[in-house]
Amino acid sequence: MAIIHHTTLKPTKLELLTDWLPTRPWYRGGPDAPVLTKSGGFRLDDPKGEVGIEFMVATDTSTPEPTAYLVPLTYRGAPLQGAEHALVGTLEHGVLGKRWAYDGCHDPVLVAELLSLIEGRAQAQAQSIDDTPDPEVVRSYTGAPFPLDGFTPEPADDQEGTRLPAPHGTILQVHRVLNPGPENPSLRPEGAIGHVARGWQDPQGDRLTALFVTLRTA
Repeated sequence: MAIIHHTTLKPTKLELLTDWLPTRPWYRGGPDAPVLTKSGGFRLDDPKGEVGIEFMVATDTSTPEPTAYLVPLTYRGAPLQGAEHALVGTLEHGVLGKRWAYDGCHDPVLVAELLSLIEGRAQAQAQSIDDTPDPEVVRSYTGAPFPLDGFTPEPADDQEGTRLPAPHGTILQVHRVLNPGPENPSLRPEGAIGHVARGWQDPQGDRLTALFVTLRTA
């Protein structure tokens, strides 16, 4: 179980993302820096208790139409070897000291727990409360158990988001730009064998829901 410390972060997570998001191919903002608010998300527990895992929804209000981005992040107490290209930045945690924040799609701990969530073996946790399941996260999967021993993620970003080869010849599609829709989030998308969906709150206070992750055969 992850322990959530309500303390100071310097810089803040949103400050790190303000510099990092415009470097991504799926970023939809203009030439000016994004103006970000934290709009929701959830956490997963690292079974070893070493890595913080967060799926954050960050909304950019600098454009005429606000854009909600899904940002999977991991927080580590030491650099992740071989993942320099995936470093979002470092921050100083008021309790834990220096932390390295990574784009979680490149972190094998996050990817393993995301697949466990899709499969139904891991449970989503509330973003800001200790030891509290998040009932708003819905998931589905029809397939064999995932073999994760030795699995190394090799994600690729493009304008549509992040595609990540997964076991059994499947592809994880992480929807970086969230497109809210009226469909029931508990229903698996057509042609998919698994998914994760959740709601969040837009800057006007309205509740929106979208697909966060889709799993398909390659």
